[in-house]
Amino acid sequence: MEAGPRDTAHDGGEQLSPDGPDDVSGGVTDDGPNADEMAPEAEVEVELRPQPRLRVWQLAPIVILAALGSLMFAFPLAFEFGGGGGGGAADGGAVVAMLGLLISCCAAGWGMMAARRVGHTWPGLPERGSGRRPDWRVVALYALLFLGAVVLAVWRVARLRS
Repeated sequence: MEAGPRDTAHDGGEQLSPDGPDDVSGGVTDDGPNADEMAPEAEVEVELRPQPRLRVWQLAPIVILAALGSLMFAFPLAFEFGGGGGGGAADGGAVVAMLGLLISCCAAGWGMMAARRVGHTWPGLPERGSGRRPDWRVVALYALLFLGAVVLAVWRVARLRS
């Protein structure tokens, strides 16, 4: 026995054709969407892909390099190797400290690029692709903080050499 619509109009009612009603007014059936519902502005696009996130395996090398560079920068400064004499050990401490500073800065840049790739931004700056321009005061504040950190680091390493 086949399953399908039943033709129960035996008493002279309107007969249905096997493929539906014959008269369709305006191209839309009574049970279908209205003409205003079919307008393109009624559609809403939703992103189905999950939001990208930084994974542990992506963060681990960045954190390890940052820690290594920080330790290389901090130890010669904290213990001031070769406090007197010929200056050979003090020069070595300054070189290690500058190398540690360089590694730390590279790890920071790597971390910023990874964060930007997944859509994170600095506080106060617009999101990537939003079309808005960053506020010059926020950019100036970040530049001032960066330059201040560089001046303090170079000044501290220069103290090792004297």
